[in-house]
Amino acid sequence: MTAGPLAGVTVVSVEQAVSAPLCTRALGDLGARVIKVEAPGGDFTRYYDDVVHGLAAHFVWVNRGKESLTLDLKSAHGTHVLHRLLDRADVFVSNLAPGAAAKLGISASDLTARHPDLITMEIDGYGPGGPLSHKRAYDLLVQAEAGACAITGLPGQPAKPGPPMADVCTGLYAALSITALLAERGRGTATATATGSPQGSASVSVSMFDTMTELMGYALTYTRHTGIDQQPVGMGSPAVAPYGAYATADGHTVVLGTTNDREWQRYARDLLGRPDLADDPGLATTADRVAARERLDAEITRWCAAHTLHDIQAAADTAGIGNAKLNTPSEVLTHPQHTARDRWREIDTPGGPTLAPLPPPVFEGRGQPPMGDVPALGEHTGAILRELGITDGELTSTMKEGEQ
Repeated sequence: MTAGPLAGVTVVSVEQAVSAPLCTRALGDLGARVIKVEAPGGDFTRYYDDVVHGLAAHFVWVNRGKESLTLDLKSAHGTHVLHRLLDRADVFVSNLAPGAAAKLGISASDLTARHPDLITMEIDGYGPGGPLSHKRAYDLLVQAEAGACAITGLPGQPAKPGPPMADVCTGLYAALSITALLAERGRGTATATATGSPQGSASVSVSMFDTMTELMGYALTYTRHTGIDQQPVGMGSPAVAPYGAYATADGHTVVLGTTNDREWQRYARDLLGRPDLADDPGLATTADRVAARERLDAEITRWCAAHTLHDIQAAADTAGIGNAKLNTPSEVLTHPQHTARDRWREIDTPGGPTLAPLPPPVFEGRGQPPMGDVPALGEHTGAILRELGITDGELTSTMKEGEQ
């Protein structure tokens, strides 16, 4: 196991749910030390279910490799300990409910004044200064508000994309922003002066609504210039055709697609064996084929229904046509691509071991990335407080407070 490129960076978080925990887990996967400050009751996602040896799948997913410190931040003593911890930290991350950080005295402006060398990241729902800024924001709510659900599913049957895209992508944008500020700091004061940024503290915020609006870029740009709200097309794409999922003769589902006119010619001639479709002037361009989506889907559905998944994929590969098998989560757990590349690693949880996928970035020559265990609630409280030089009497008081 290697130290990772962010080794030596200490991240302190007051976080819950998915967006901020995924941000800090990503930083931890890159080698940062992550100290998760939890209220006495713990991050509520610990208790969503108990499928991982008594711990929730959500929590195990985004909280490996962290140290858990329990503090009651509503008490003066708890906030005093937090500030002592932040005196030694490089980064602070939070994603509390609207107004909660300010009430606790740990908003970005509060921390910038008190900790002049700290990078602060605030993740919120809708960003400050708007009519929705006061609202709680959960993944589904933000996806609905940003229009993502309206272009997912089928006409008249909107759907939420399966993965929590607002949470995940906000967390990743937050981690990217933090690494950018760390890189700026690493380049020295000359760069900071040239860019007009402060040489000490730096604050950045990312909102879930802004992130989902960014992810809606194609759909919003199309609508702005056409006045048309594109309708969802299930397993297809409103931008190109043919592109979709089709049942095979042996009971599987294959996904086939084209992204340009040259691919369509190979699709029609070499895969389907239909030169008549390739030569049809009404199907010559992407726009033509989108307009003829139903007709094309009917033709491809009939062809796929007469062939097995293996034969379809082999023919598609030979023709240079993108293809995939529609898999269930249980099939992905044993996917041969992951198995061949040895992409699963064992990590420990308070109740026992489990497997987790390696982080997506692959750094050549660095060996296995750091992938720590999932912490029990307050597991590292004593060690962290001793590290801060807290006396035995104060330590006992703090730990009792954290157990309440």
